[in-house]
Amino acid sequence: MTEYERSRTMPAQPEHIFDRVADVDRLDTWLPDALHVNAGDPPAVTVHEDRTDEDTSALLRAQREQMRLEWGTRDQGSYAGWLQVAGIGSGASEVTVHLSFFDDSHDPGEKAVRDALDTSLRRLEEQVRGHAGDAAG
Repeated sequence: MTEYERSRTMPAQPEHIFDRVADVDRLDTWLPDALHVNAGDPPAVTVHEDRTDEDTSALLRAQREQMRLEWGTRDQGSYAGWLQVAGIGSGASEVTVHLSFFDDSHDPGEKAVRDALDTSLRRLEEQVRGHAGDAAG
């Protein structure tokens, strides 16, 4: 098993950030460009990965009371992850993303994962920074 984790401080309330990340229709706006989520019958979703041109059955659960989003592959159990939003005071929050690859064939490698996580967190920050006063996002 291989695990990766990245964090970023963002200038927004945790509730605002969580509302953004938990909106299935907006996942493509901050996820890596190569991943596309199709919300079937939540928590069941389908994830399309451009790199492999494959669709994977997955689960996606938003736990608002914990400010946590969790996901993972549904059938083969080869991949899982979570995103946690935590308020750190003064209107700022820390967002942490953690990925676990249980099957090495699904792990694209440390550099690719690190770059994808950093890019996703940066894109998310740009969105919440631009709409910090708009609770609807």
